Amino acid sequence: MEKKLDVYQTVTDQIIAQLEAGALPPWVKPWREIGHSADPHNAVTKRPYSGVNTLLLWIAQSVKQWPTAGFLTFKQAKEAGGTVRAGEKGTFIVFVKPLSIKDKDTDEDKTITMMKSYYVFNVAQCDNLPEKLTNPRKLVEPISDPAFDAWVKATGATIHFGGSRACYSPSRDSIDFPMRVAFRTPGHYAATMLHELGHWTGHDSRCKRDLHKGRFGNPEYAAEELVAELCSAFLCAELGIDGEGQQHAAYLANWLKALKNDKRFIFTAASAAQKAANFLKEAAGVPAVLEALDEAA
Repeated sequence: MEKKLDVYQTVTDQIIAQLEAGALPPWVKPWREIGHSADPHNAVTKRPYSGVNTLLLWIAQSVKQWPTAGFLTFKQAKEAGGTVRAGEKGTFIVFVKPLSIKDKDTDEDKTITMMKSYYVFNVAQCDNLPEKLTNPRKLVEPISDPAFDAWVKATGATIHFGGSRACYSPSRDSIDFPMRVAFRTPGHYAATMLHELGHWTGHDSRCKRDLHKGRFGNPEYAAEELVAELCSAFLCAELGIDGEGQQHAAYLANWLKALKNDKRFIFTAASAAQKAANFLKEAAGVPAVLEALDEAA
């Protein structure tokens, strides 16, 4: 009998392999390395992929250097009048859906996660697709400094500028942040701000994550740092920000350890990061640069 695929382990092994090979984490500005808008989306429905699927598709796109972030299933390619080229291999992604069931022992309702794996193909792996599905979206022009500052202000976060540290204080529910001139580039400033805003979403009045876990070197502490790092990466990709996270080097060993000890670690962190990014967009409104991208699609 064929062994059942362990989806959690398969995905985790892919992330571990990339990190152990000495490559940058898959969330470190892949959209700039590829040269086009790398917000992975379904080429037919235009719906963006999210959470851990974003990471998996970034890995594949970075390795293969595909010129577009459009993906579709074998069936969708066929229905669109095209074909997947012979010999091409699909990219493994997952579909996650919460299900409500009754506990057999207690007869109480409980929620479980249904996970299903499937494969998608980049449009560059296909022939005879309509042109509207294969044209790469242009690289998003970075949001301007004034527009970014206005968007950050609209989140409602309390931010104290000055000093030499960028950090979020759960007890004060506020962010301490250096002045813009302290950063190497505007992108570095924006990516770091998004990282701290990612932490800010964890407050009990917002996304409600435990922000008091352990100390540096502790897997639980590293998990929250990964949530903030991924939140920043997801938003940088959408906003065209050429930024780079601050924490990946310091936390790499801890992330590897956590990945090896818990096959659900990356799923939990990516899901929480997506919720954080969505919360920020809902709190501040959708930046004009994202609205323009949606209209162009």
